[in-house]
Amino acid sequence: EGIEGLMLKRKESPYLAGRPKGHWYKWKRAALTADCVLLYAQRGAGKRSSFYSDYTFGAWTEQDGEARLVPVGKAYSGFTDRELAALDRFIRQHTVERFGPVRAVVPKLVLEIAFDAIQPSTRHKSGLAMRFPRIARIRWDKPAAEAATLEELKRLV
Repeated sequence: EGIEGLMLKRKESPYLAGRPKGHWYKWKRAALTADCVLLYAQRGAGKRSSFYSDYTFGAWTEQDGEARLVPVGKAYSGFTDRELAALDRFIRQHTVERFGPVRAVVPKLVLEIAFDAIQPSTRHKSGLAMRFPRIARIRWDKPAAEAATLEELKRLV
């Protein structure tokens, strides 16, 4: 409990920069997942510069007797080019506010987020930080009201 995985290394293998194959093997435990609500999007870089491909997502919390979404992470990967086009279209059609390069969207699209671990954070408003978050699945079928709560995510710490 509390470990991310296991690294196997050949005794005679040299230390090499980068990720050369055949010398070291990394075995990681299965990713954790949570259904979160898309809150903000930003254009990507390089070949993704014309698409909104950087996503900030949130979980539900209770504040002043009212359910609110609070950001819990940001992901840039895990989706196909076809899914990217569909997400970009959704973002453009559901933008409610713009902050420079960032678009806020109607909070109704659920993303299943896979991540390696979650830990307490004083840097983020939610008080949590995900390690290596990525989009596992777009939940077109799930209503935002059924997405994860901050309490559920805290139990994964």
